[in-house]
Amino acid sequence: MHRNVLNLTAYKVLGSNESEHDYHIKAETAVPVTICSNCRSREVVGYGRVEVLVHDLPMHGKRVGIYVDARRFKCKSCGKTFMEHLPEVNASRWMTERLVKWIGQRSMTNTFTGIAEEIGVTEGTIRNVFSDYVNELERTVKFETPKWMGIDEIHIIKKPRAVISNLHNNTAINLLPNRNKKTIATYLSSLKDRDTVQYVAMDMWRPYREAVNEVIPDAKVVVDKFHVVRMANVAMESVRKSLRAELSPKQRRGLMHDRFVLLRRQSQLTDQENFNLDGWTKNYPLLGEGYRLKEEFFNIYQAPSKQQAQMLYEQWLKSIPAELRGHYEPIITAWSNWQPYILEYFNHPITNAYTESLNSLIRVLNRLGRGYSFEALRAKILFSRGSHKIVQNRPKFDRREAQYDVAFMGYATLNDLPPSAQPKEEPKNYGVDIDKLVAMIERGEI
Repeated sequence: MHRNVLNLTAYKVLGSNESEHDYHIKAETAVPVTICSNCRSREVVGYGRVEVLVHDLPMHGKRVGIYVDARRFKCKSCGKTFMEHLPEVNASRWMTERLVKWIGQRSMTNTFTGIAEEIGVTEGTIRNVFSDYVNELERTVKFETPKWMGIDEIHIIKKPRAVISNLHNNTAINLLPNRNKKTIATYLSSLKDRDTVQYVAMDMWRPYREAVNEVIPDAKVVVDKFHVVRMANVAMESVRKSLRAELSPKQRRGLMHDRFVLLRRQSQLTDQENFNLDGWTKNYPLLGEGYRLKEEFFNIYQAPSKQQAQMLYEQWLKSIPAELRGHYEPIITAWSNWQPYILEYFNHPITNAYTESLNSLIRVLNRLGRGYSFEALRAKILFSRGSHKIVQNRPKFDRREAQYDVAFMGYATLNDLPPSAQPKEEPKNYGVDIDKLVAMIERGEI
């Protein structure tokens, strides 16, 4: 094997052999260290050698182990013994730096077990390298703090996790291990420019609201419209199920088939669906009342102001028949507890409109997630290359006095300035485009 097969100039290849799965390469440093690592004295003498196994990048489909014949020294000045420094070897583990970098990048798209088999190390080693890699990404990849923030949840590995999003750009900027108040508050406190957050859309989960009110009190809390109106569909389903006891088996099957008609807005029904709905509501008046209440609750969100919305809600509340009150009680309780934040939507109509995208992400992650920890899935979601929405903004126009060039009697332009004087604008990373991420996962790129 050629002496430069490793392509590591700091090492000299002494020999090699090959097995079915591995390359075993004997090497030593090209230029041995002659300075004491303790006192920096040059009064050092050889003190034997020790063989060190260093893992390197796979080559020709085989694992590579470099057996470094490392020199040991003794310092005459301080009496310490030490082993020579091995260049291009990671200080935390017996791997080349390039292998550590390769594992970090590859672990974003491959399983830890597969990488461990490909390298010839334990899965735990891959996990540790991955953890260091993600910590570095956390330090270097910075998402813009949104002016319009969303806090939602996504179920990953059987637990609800909080998703922080940029509503103006429809991107995700963080995924937290849970949705507890302390976790949300800690994250919000870590935002360097958190005071720029103007509005926060959320569902009716009290820990979200309390965390926002405590950490960024000037931000307006807006209850997400879709979480509110969804409750009307839940109430409609409750009414439908309560009628099943009165129906024959054939009628039950028919009502089950038409459940989607009952959940759809009347303006979106086909002629046939309208005919089916009319039959059910005439035969079962309470079902018709339930549908009316659902439709009228949706219509509240067409109000032009929060005062008008509150008035429509009060009219809706008074119109609930006593027999159906229990089915709509969750909406009544929610409106009572969250009224100011529900009505804030009519001042600032922002919403977590990417809900369906999150549902798509949940579906693909359920397939992808077998064998992965939450930390690994979180890193794949937040840091996969090609999924970020990055915008290179042009610098703001800066009005200034024209600079006259006497020789040419013309104007000096920005292009005439030296590179160091050119105005620069760093690209802004607005976070993860969820639709793009889902497409990448579907194509097998992650």
